[in-house]
Amino acid sequence: MAKVALYNTDGQQVGEVELDDSVFGVTPNEAVVHEAVVMQLASRRRGTQSAKTRAEVSGGGKKPWRQKGTGRARAGSSRSPLWKKGGVIFAPKPRSYQYSIPRKKRRLALKSVLSDKVSGGNLILLDQLSLEAPKTKDMVRILSNLNVSGKALIVTADNPEFVMLSARNIQGVLPMASDGVNVYDILNHDVMVATQDAIQKIQEVLADA
Repeated sequence: MAKVALYNTDGQQVGEVELDDSVFGVTPNEAVVHEAVVMQLASRRRGTQSAKTRAEVSGGGKKPWRQKGTGRARAGSSRSPLWKKGGVIFAPKPRSYQYSIPRKKRRLALKSVLSDKVSGGNLILLDQLSLEAPKTKDMVRILSNLNVSGKALIVTADNPEFVMLSARNIQGVLPMASDGVNVYDILNHDVMVATQDAIQKIQEVLADA
């Protein structure tokens, strides 16, 4: 099993934690990770784009001119897609872009990105993370003690209010509970800072998958 250093909020190492190789020691599968990211981003699309077809634009009830004898091309409606103010051919309509990939693939993708964070030394474990009040400067201090720079994903076992409020205003920092951990957000952040309890919960869910 891989061992990762355990730190406190002052940046001091207080021990080591053994991680389950079935979750944090797999060989990353880039193809499956790509599928999971595309699925996740597609599901986030609002799908509100809309345009009118020739059946929905106003006007066009009368034939513009007679069929033959004018020297002009045949026309049955002034709201044809070929005309100014006409309808749109194959007009987009509001729809859901959401789709799903198999559960085993989703879990393999999550294991892949978690394993990549461990192998790259970009997973920082904390013994605990709690704040007495919602103060952004306290969270900045903790991240500084851990030498965290760039984009950071902060993962806790539950959803501590003060931690969430303190971290959400820091640019590039995203706080979330362990049950919300996903492939895209892990990839989109340079470092993953997680509490020991959060990692334990993630292992419990993914270890037998």
